[in-house]
Amino acid sequence: MDIKWYGQSCFRITAKRGEKSRNKVTILIDPFDQSTGLKFYKENADILLITHDHKDHSNIEAVGGRAFLIDGPGEYEVENIFIQGIFSYHDNKKGEERGANTIYVMEAEGMKVCHLGDLGQKELTDSQLKEIGEVDILMIPVGGVYTIDGKEASKIISQIEPKLIIPMHYKIPGLKIDLEGPEDFLKAMGVKEKKATEKLTISKSNISEDGADIVPLKAQTKNS
Repeated sequence: MDIKWYGQSCFRITAKRGEKSRNKVTILIDPFDQSTGLKFYKENADILLITHDHKDHSNIEAVGGRAFLIDGPGEYEVENIFIQGIFSYHDNKKGEERGANTIYVMEAEGMKVCHLGDLGQKELTDSQLKEIGEVDILMIPVGGVYTIDGKEASKIISQIEPKLIIPMHYKIPGLKIDLEGPEDFLKAMGVKEKKATEKLTISKSNISEDGADIVPLKAQTKNS
């Protein structure tokens, strides 16, 4: 499985359609528009996931191909990939400020990947945790302001207990949206510094079982 990050909550995941298949499926999550200050290059995808309809997460027009669109809670099976959308809130006031958000859990290549979207809840409910289940790879917002911040993210991680963590939705060069950087998150996790990698290539066999590993990714984008 290959994972690339484009900034904000936008990821491209490329995975095999089945354990014995050589064919790949591309999942694109939360493409943004240029009002963010970042430029998103048009991407083809087989599956498009939208966590909520804010413009920095739902630039559907930027996606080519015949992507199967999923934009809310429910259970789906597309291209031999099982996906579950879980209802959550974009704020900590039951949606009064910023509405709803969909958490996505994807199962591919024997791994479970969880994308929390723009989660604003400071704590997940027992029901949400049950639906999420065991997680191999967790994509979690850490930039605060519109989502949980770094300290709150560390508490959510302690609830989920993933094996590998990819921080997202934080301040990067060129971003016009006022967010915090990842420093407070790394500090809360007891990590001084982590060098970002261009792309994560991962398989079930090389995911450590000994505590959660943090893997920051370098945003694959250019300023508009």
